[in-house]
Amino acid sequence: MKAVSLFYEFLWFLILVLLQVLLLNRIAVFGLAVPILYIYFLIKLPYGRSPFYVIISGFLLGLIIDIFLNTPGMNAAATTMVAAMRGVVLNLYYPKNEYEELIPGIHTSAAAFVKYTVTMVLLHQTLLFFIEAFTLFNLTSTLIRIATSSILTIFLILALDSLSIRREKGG
Repeated sequence: MKAVSLFYEFLWFLILVLLQVLLLNRIAVFGLAVPILYIYFLIKLPYGRSPFYVIISGFLLGLIIDIFLNTPGMNAAATTMVAAMRGVVLNLYYPKNEYEELIPGIHTSAAAFVKYTVTMVLLHQTLLFFIEAFTLFNLTSTLIRIATSSILTIFLILALDSLSIRREKGG
């Protein structure tokens, strides 16, 4: 791993955590949809990152969000599970590639990135909201929250990614 790459990842980590904690968690569209943008960090990690690195990053990401939002372990559990499933989901939509540093994005393969993003966000939102509800009693309400939050989050991630600068293959 290049030091510059790790620095940019740390910077993204920090920006997304601050954005989530200071701004996005205060938004609730129609009292249902909460944009959960911090998952974008896991989505954008390079293809060749080791599973250990991804899972530890996911756990720390969720833990820091939990600390700031006073949600005991909910985000850490959901984000760690999504980080553990990331490799499987990536391999569904991106063929094994000889480039370890391929960063999934709209500029690399739009169709694959949209499918990958939708899967990752739906997985994360489903885990997070079922952990939060911890019951199947209000199933309809939980499913509506999952759907609306997922749509809002996917829209924000795709918009943010389409604004990103396309990196040249040389790095």
